[in-house]
Amino acid sequence: MQIFHHSTNTISRVSIYGAVFILALLGGVLYAIELSPIYTRVNEAREQPVPFSHKHHAGELGIDCRYCHTTVEKSSFAGLPPTQTCMTCHSQIWTNAPMLEPVRASYRDDKSIAWTRVNALPDFVYFDHSIHVSKGIGCTTCHGQVGEMPLTWKANTLYMSWCLDCHRQPEKYVREKSKVFDPGYVTPSNQMELGARLVKEYKIHSLTDCSTCHR
Repeated sequence: MQIFHHSTNTISRVSIYGAVFILALLGGVLYAIELSPIYTRVNEAREQPVPFSHKHHAGELGIDCRYCHTTVEKSSFAGLPPTQTCMTCHSQIWTNAPMLEPVRASYRDDKSIAWTRVNALPDFVYFDHSIHVSKGIGCTTCHGQVGEMPLTWKANTLYMSWCLDCHRQPEKYVREKSKVFDPGYVTPSNQMELGARLVKEYKIHSLTDCSTCHR
């Protein structure tokens, strides 16, 4: 006696294949969303308490990155400038500009400005600015052409796969140490040749072990 209709096998196969297809499609959609600017917020200018322009300060005026980010060469954190740094200039120029009132209030009240974080890594990721800049990895490699940003935005996803691309082939990104803080740096046409030389000169190792960043 036949319990199931003879078409049951066909229906079962179609159901299994259909479920696999739907799951694969769903996974692909989720992966695409994870890489999209909707999720990563890449190239999205973030609103700040003060509309600070890297384009004006670093690009047009040529202020060195280290003037504001004072700990970038000696600490894991690049550092945010205290209000006193801003007031070094703005106690003399643009002293009554309405957009700078939060800066003046911060200085008067001795209270830090609550800047919006643009580039952030998960707590389980260890990243040290000092070792990267000391090995010839420039600011714009990770942060994009900051000298052209009227408002700061995230230039790269900062995903592990993105980091590993550099760790596996540092010669594609390393530059001369004198150019690390150049906001207008352009990758030269002979980058691979230059990079191969600098990797040896700066004793750069291709570190891809998990414990390098996950401690």
